[in-house]
Amino acid sequence: MHTPDRLTRRDFVKASAAAASLFALPRFAIGQAGPSANGRLNLAFVGAGGIANNAFSDCDGENYVALCDVDDERAASNYAKYPDAKRFKDFRVMLDEMHREIDAVVVSCPDHTHFAAAFLAMQAGKHVYVQKPLTHDIWQARTLRRAAQRYKVVTQMGNQGHATEGIRLVKEWYEAGVLGQVREVHAWFDGPDFERAPYFRIPATFPPAGVPAPAHIDWDLWLGPAKKRPYSPAYHPLTWRGFWDFGCGELGDWACHTLDAPFWALDLDQPTRVSVVNMDPIHPTFCPRSSHIKFEFPARGDKAPVALHWYDGGQRPPVPLNWDRSKEFPKSGMLMVGDKETLMTGARPNSPRLLPDALWEDFRRNLPAKTIPRVLGGPFQEWIRAIKGEGPQPGSNFDYSARLTEMSLVGVMAQRTGRDIEWDAAAMRVTNHKGFESLVREPARRGWNFGDEVWRG
Repeated sequence: MHTPDRLTRRDFVKASAAAASLFALPRFAIGQAGPSANGRLNLAFVGAGGIANNAFSDCDGENYVALCDVDDERAASNYAKYPDAKRFKDFRVMLDEMHREIDAVVVSCPDHTHFAAAFLAMQAGKHVYVQKPLTHDIWQARTLRRAAQRYKVVTQMGNQGHATEGIRLVKEWYEAGVLGQVREVHAWFDGPDFERAPYFRIPATFPPAGVPAPAHIDWDLWLGPAKKRPYSPAYHPLTWRGFWDFGCGELGDWACHTLDAPFWALDLDQPTRVSVVNMDPIHPTFCPRSSHIKFEFPARGDKAPVALHWYDGGQRPPVPLNWDRSKEFPKSGMLMVGDKETLMTGARPNSPRLLPDALWEDFRRNLPAKTIPRVLGGPFQEWIRAIKGEGPQPGSNFDYSARLTEMSLVGVMAQRTGRDIEWDAAAMRVTNHKGFESLVREPARRGWNFGDEVWRG
């Protein structure tokens, strides 16, 4: 087996070209029969612990042929559970050595390595499922969207709410005219919780003090495209999300859940302006303690312009006048304010309802017709059925989820810099400030520069 540091870009390009020539159309492409007599997919997993456990349980019944993780300790339970799957630390090596044996790849690593794992898998003709947020920067999101079209693979981002009943009800009620014109959306999330929640911790110093990496972690591979720095337990295994080099803060973490319903229902695309209304910064390299960010979207045909407000860290919108004051206002949620009615969900797009309570009780007795097909079995099964030709493209395929992710990442750029942003989506650039190019497309270390291929020709 190659050692991780010795797999060069040239090596991988050769392997990818060979794989592409073998699979002009990927195995298990839509409408095609698969190679296995039992009809099972051969799945590889980038990330074999933590959130990847959802994938292992929800893809049960398929063949698990490869597990890749930089941390032997976090992956240990699944290594033991699936002893026949080959083990890797470097997904580049995994794809090099097993491209003939893999049909599809599930990516469950930290945000900053989502793109590299997904792109190389797609380039090798593999269908991909990527945890949210899809990418760590906007150029990466655009590139994965292009790659899905070029390589003709089935894609899905893991914002589970897009496969639910609730998000379909939101869209159906809006399209039935229940809300009227929606010009205002408010979404709020109680985190980041730096005291109790496991994902965010403020380090004692910036940068965190380095210590030798434990023997069970390949720290250089964990860093992937990010610039080198010493290992610190402040980053791994769970608390990387607050550092801009690795995660996208609370907005990047939850926008793909909480903003999914209004983005889909209102047919939003990219904002033209994102403003920092209020923010409590901690450090330039770290997510804010709290923020209120305003996104402005233009009219779409006969749909009115929309002002979308995001709040986190305890900041919330004003309590609606039609909220029952005898009840506690939720710590996280979403409001779509129409000129007829107001709709509310939780932090995920499940259990939508109208305000106030009396109206909701009357409305629920005579709901609008259900017009959108429902998903059975959740997002993993939706993806698997599409690969096997047994169902349509997944709802959160990259053509959709790359746009949802990009929208949130424009907001993340405003948080990172503390500046209001004028966004030219067609040109993929910030027009009112210079120097944002390295945020739109972040620099990657040597050996981790991928994706330019889909922008040529």
